[in-house]
Amino acid sequence: MVESRHSQTGSKQSGMIKNPFHKTRWFSRLPIYVVLIVGAVIAIIPFFWMTSTSLMTLGETINRKWLPAVAQWQNYIDAWNEAKFDKYFLNSVIITLTTVVGLLITSILAGYAFGRMKFFGKNVIFALLLSTMMIPETVTLLPNMLMIRGAIIPLPGGSWLNTLQALTIPFMANAFSIFLLRQFFAQIPNELWDAARMDGAGHFRFLIQIVLPISKAPIMTVLLFGFIGAWNAFAWPLLVTTRETWRPLMVGLWNFVTEAGPETHLLMAGAMISLIPILVIYFLTQKQFTEGIATTGLKG
Repeated sequence: MVESRHSQTGSKQSGMIKNPFHKTRWFSRLPIYVVLIVGAVIAIIPFFWMTSTSLMTLGETINRKWLPAVAQWQNYIDAWNEAKFDKYFLNSVIITLTTVVGLLITSILAGYAFGRMKFFGKNVIFALLLSTMMIPETVTLLPNMLMIRGAIIPLPGGSWLNTLQALTIPFMANAFSIFLLRQFFAQIPNELWDAARMDGAGHFRFLIQIVLPISKAPIMTVLLFGFIGAWNAFAWPLLVTTRETWRPLMVGLWNFVTEAGPETHLLMAGAMISLIPILVIYFLTQKQFTEGIATTGLKG
């Protein structure tokens, strides 16, 4: 009985001793929580404003209201019909899927070559590839435009303006995607390659049967970045398309900007429609995306 009382007293005293440290630790983390909350609010405000504006009337947007008096769900139907979103949406789906498939093929093959194979000039070529990440995208618009028009390299048909090739092929290779996969492939133990060679496997079989199944996280990361980039493309499609044949969804949003001024409520409704596929893809791949960023080291 005496020992049990002593043990209870000791546990109470130890609990009383731990509480001040716990509070001190909580207060020390308070600035971090405040910064995170402020950052989250700043990030959410534009999305909240876009959602709210998409449900307003044009008059409410002109008067810069924050909330609609009555939610105008009809704006989404009007935006879809007025901007021919059915055609633009289908174009965006085809362009994005074609670009992402090409990007995955080139990134996986190039990443494996740089990460697992030995050939003359590999480090120099890889360094040159990484240096292209320092070039702003706007600087490459003019050279790419000249190539698409056939001014630098002769193309079948003479020019690729207003074609699917012009909207997809220039973006089927990406230095960051190759770098990301190369870093992950380089971390794969050499023992797996030695075992595969003993079974008579070559590089291609090793890539398909061993490397790809254990590389789902970085591949999904490349897929997500590629999807977002292709889906949100605006400047390039606007340059290489003069007709509505292959214009994507983002260019279709420009129909809401007229000489009389932008139809802000319909523009925001269209933006919300265009955002839905990105949100769906992100929520489906967020686990692999986080794992891919966390597990892909910088040693290679």
